[in-house]
Amino acid sequence: MRYEPIHPDFFIRNRKKISDHLLPNSLVIFHANDLLPKNTDGVFLFVQNSDLFYLSGIDQEETILILYPDAMKNEWKEILFIKSSDALSIIWNGKSCTQEEAQTMSGINHVHFIDQFYKILHTLMGVVDCVYLNSNEHPRADCTVQTRDRRFITWMQEVYPLHTYKRIAPIMQKLRGVKEEEEIALIQQACNITEAGFRSVLGACHAPILEYEVEALFAYAFIRQGSKGFAYDPIIASGADSCTLHYIKNNKPCLNGELLLLDVGAEYANYSADMTRVLPIGGRFNPRQKEVYNAVLRILHCAQNFLMPGISFIDYYNEVIGWVEKELLALKLIDRTDIKNQTKQQPAYKKYFMHGISHHLGLSTHDLGDTHGVILPNMVLTVEPGIYIREEGLGVRLENNIVIKNHGIENLMANIPIEVEEIETLMQKG
Repeated sequence: MRYEPIHPDFFIRNRKKISDHLLPNSLVIFHANDLLPKNTDGVFLFVQNSDLFYLSGIDQEETILILYPDAMKNEWKEILFIKSSDALSIIWNGKSCTQEEAQTMSGINHVHFIDQFYKILHTLMGVVDCVYLNSNEHPRADCTVQTRDRRFITWMQEVYPLHTYKRIAPIMQKLRGVKEEEEIALIQQACNITEAGFRSVLGACHAPILEYEVEALFAYAFIRQGSKGFAYDPIIASGADSCTLHYIKNNKPCLNGELLLLDVGAEYANYSADMTRVLPIGGRFNPRQKEVYNAVLRILHCAQNFLMPGISFIDYYNEVIGWVEKELLALKLIDRTDIKNQTKQQPAYKKYFMHGISHHLGLSTHDLGDTHGVILPNMVLTVEPGIYIREEGLGVRLENNIVIKNHGIENLMANIPIEVEEIETLMQKG
């Protein structure tokens, strides 16, 4: 574990919040993610199921959590199952988390090895009425590979067909969308590590440098500060590829006079940062680049200043579109006739700004959280406007991570340079 221990009170509170949303005499089951095979005998780096981590703090595979708040026996209310270590596995992979360590990390008193899971589950299924099971219901999820959760749902419904089954995903989305102070502190640490990475590349972005060399500078800065690395595949997009929203090839030389779009974020304790900045290769923006950059920066500032509790996400987005249209008109990318003739299906601004303005941030880069209702205190959101002019090979996106406070916002990336003059000065110093 590369990060400082998280106090178990955080996980205890999270489990209590879950209990308050369950039907009477119900239990809920959470599984760790699979350890996914790569090629031959290789496996991908393990990434914990974010719901399980949120409720237990256990960061290893082959872990199961059962919550049964109305259980008649105290030892049934919270049960954690972990894998055991045998002598051979210790030689090859090291020691797994012990029962005592799992108790300390999670605040759960009753910890068993995973070979006891089905026996204990069978006993509990004889007394419960309803079972909540988990699945990935994120609107952008595309799960073509059968997950451990999906396999378990099928097995449960075959073995125990007469029970009532419910979805835990809507409850998790509601709870995880509003962050605890411990989570905000961890996201802030991820942002601080991201800042260190960004400052390390400011003086290096001069031709000749390759996109993947810039990526390597970020990776070095992240890992040496206790991060596992990137929270998501980094976008290091120079020249015309700054207009490709999810460009991840990162294999071209950066040429003097071009822009370099950096969409990167560090991971810390499974929490994500998500930053976008744009640098001029060579250290100076040309007049057109500066014009577009400052237009996006004004939209960013307007969006951040508009955010506060009680505003609906749809009203927020509509306000942003108004500012985008204003800047596109000033840049002479659209005109009043374009706006007059636009349709709901094909608005004029979409040619140059074709993605959303904000998403939730936390244990996932695109974290769980409501984006249809109203904005609430302690939501952590990205703010990421952009203007992409494909005919000019010029794309600018700027992104901060902010916390909604009772009377405004807190910018977790306030210390990361973003103004044109500051960026140019720091690049020249390098």
